[in-house]
Amino acid sequence: MLQVQNVSKVYRLYRQPSDRLAQLLPFVSKPQPREFWALRNISFGVERGEVFSLIGPNGSGKSTLLEIICGILAPTSGRVLSGGRIAALLELGAGFNPEFSGRENVFLNGEILGIPRRDMEILFPRIEEFAGIGAFLDRPVKEYSSGMYVRLAFATAIHVEPEILVVDEALAVGDAIFANRCIQKFEELKRSGVTVLFVSHDLGLVKRLSDRAAFLHNGEMKAIGVPNDVVNRYVAMVLERSENGKEHPAEATGDGAFRHGDGASRILHVDLLDASGNPARSIRSGDRVTVQIRARAARDLDNPVAGILIRNRLGIDVFGTNSKIEKVEPGFVRAGQTFEVDFTFDCHLTRQEYTLTVATQHPEGFSQDWLDGALAFTVIEPRDVAGLANLKTEVTWRSE
Repeated sequence: MLQVQNVSKVYRLYRQPSDRLAQLLPFVSKPQPREFWALRNISFGVERGEVFSLIGPNGSGKSTLLEIICGILAPTSGRVLSGGRIAALLELGAGFNPEFSGRENVFLNGEILGIPRRDMEILFPRIEEFAGIGAFLDRPVKEYSSGMYVRLAFATAIHVEPEILVVDEALAVGDAIFANRCIQKFEELKRSGVTVLFVSHDLGLVKRLSDRAAFLHNGEMKAIGVPNDVVNRYVAMVLERSENGKEHPAEATGDGAFRHGDGASRILHVDLLDASGNPARSIRSGDRVTVQIRARAARDLDNPVAGILIRNRLGIDVFGTNSKIEKVEPGFVRAGQTFEVDFTFDCHLTRQEYTLTVATQHPEGFSQDWLDGALAFTVIEPRDVAGLANLKTEVTWRSE
């Protein structure tokens, strides 16, 4: 459905505008520009009906790649092959004429995509209902708030029957209700065979919606594959930036997870214990459990922090805390000293599988040793409770 083959994009940066002009003039010394590679040798394929996410820090090349895929930018080298109509929702303000009304812009977009006006007239009521901006539909787009703009742009993009939908961080400016409707629409489009390619900084959303994900950094592909593993790789890079901007490399654990940190301490053992203090990998919802972490200091530490993070099988963060949040201060820990930290709580989770991530950190938040997916466990619950949390609920019924 979509093939990106060895795509690179380079910009030539000049110190001043006159240097660019000098390149065109004969018999004039030509200052050499500095090359900036926004993308370098990017290759991947996306199948029909697949949801593919791009993640990475600002400036990593994500938006540039989407613009090349949509044909807005030409690559310096490489090519993009697509097998269907592409509908795109890129940066705020792209695609709509600010002087036209929302209604006029909807029909203009249809014409750009080659959709006959009579077909757009049939689609328009559905677009109007999904956008939900009321009388503003007949007001100039320049009067819209960012949320109203995205509502109309997203509603238009998903209703013009695209084979490929490209979305760049559109849900970041919508309210919670609209974002939830968009997520449901993504899932509906996926079931109908529409290919979705989107950029998001919401890593929970990436894990929930995506079939695969790719991590871009400095214009290069750093990881591609299962969303949970790719997100872990990205988080490892983000967390391992020290105060002076250096990064510590992540260490693969062999199961798709990553271990990273500056090595000031090392986690030796992690266990999940039941109420009797016995190791457990299956627990009943509501049971009291203890996460036990044993670690050793590699150098003198002042008030080190230990933390836990529970995720479901999709990699969505369910609950996390640490000793600093819980206001526990261990004080000074000598180099070579071993320490244990227990986190005890009532496990009011619903019936499904979870993973446990553990970490030791400096008080400022930088990781000493972060271990993704240290162990997996299953919560057993005879009732079919929806969601992630199993709250104790009392139901009172009255009739008159």
